[in-house]
Amino acid sequence: MLSLKNISKYYNVGGAKTYVLNKIDLEIDGGEFVSIMGPSGSGKSTLLNVIGLLDAPSEGYHYFMGEAVHQLKEKQRAALYKANIGFVFQAYHLIDELTVYENIETPLIYQDVKSGERKALVADILDRFNIVGKKDLFPAQLSGGQQQLVGIARALIAKPKLLLADEPTGNLNSKQGEEIMELFRKLNKEDGVTIIQVTHSEKNAEFGSRVINLLDGKIDSSRQV
Repeated sequence: MLSLKNISKYYNVGGAKTYVLNKIDLEIDGGEFVSIMGPSGSGKSTLLNVIGLLDAPSEGYHYFMGEAVHQLKEKQRAALYKANIGFVFQAYHLIDELTVYENIETPLIYQDVKSGERKALVADILDRFNIVGKKDLFPAQLSGGQQQLVGIARALIAKPKLLLADEPTGNLNSKQGEEIMELFRKLNKEDGVTIIQVTHSEKNAEFGSRVINLLDGKIDSSRQV
């Protein structure tokens, strides 16, 4: 599904290159659930953003769903993202002016899904996440756990093949966090969604099938769970 070869990301600071990612080689198969760990500043979020086509590497070769991403124009990358990837952010990234229903519906509008089909898909996912009663509320009226559920519902509404999650339980209490991780495990096992999460939590990492440790922008170790 995904192949990174010799991927580096650096910034020029005072004429010298400061590396955030340094020669990363990574292969991820469809159906995997991979956890990326490492100390702050190790490059975890940058790696996730590169994988998710939100950020372009400075060097290297990136293949996703059979496409050579490093050769694509920005518009082509955006189309590949919309068709295949869902992203769950630690800070939720919900649109404050939109209701729960409208937030979840937004990716389908971008994909030109017809109105009737959009209604059916949103109704189904509201029911699946037990948030039907919240559909007319705005993000500010929800708890952190509820906002994260809405963020995950929005990421999944277009049935992505790859779900990326950046510290998805970072702002949640332990019970809410466990519920989110159980949901991820179910999506992976029952629906076959490939999941890559960035986490500080050893406990959350164990929900995956493989743990990759980053250190100073390099892969320090990788192990099966």
